Amino acid sequence: MLRRFGATIAPDCTIRPTVHIEVPWLLEMDSGATLGDHAVVYNLGRVRIGKRTTLSQYAHLCAGSHDMTRADLPLLRPPITVGDDCWLAADTFVGPGVTVADGTVLGARSSLFTDTEPWSLYVGSPAKRLRARAKPAPAPT
Repeated sequence: MLRRFGATIAPDCTIRPTVHIEVPWLLEMDSGATLGDHAVVYNLGRVRIGKRTTLSQYAHLCAGSHDMTRADLPLLRPPITVGDDCWLAADTFVGPGVTVADGTVLGARSSLFTDTEPWSLYVGSPAKRLRARAKPAPAPT
């Protein structure tokens, strides 16, 4: 159904039935990407989710905000990019305009408002880099 509304979704993606996607034509999901139960993709701006990346239950990507420097608070639509081999654990939040680098793990209930470094673990609210993460060996074929 999402493809009928313009989403670009690889054939082997998993999208749980309770997921909320605001604007399907601004969503791109690469091979092996997963959206868990009750995940929210509030994609007023473009959202790209990379290969083998998982958004766990209740994860929230928010690609929309307002310009609070102006009295009329115009809508902003900064894109969100989540790289390959990432895991956004349960109940995480990623704010507008953020790039989540390849291999990032965002710990449960963490909130991310800035770009990440590749192959790193982030936790907290606001999320801070806790440590590097080893790049795993490729899965056997």
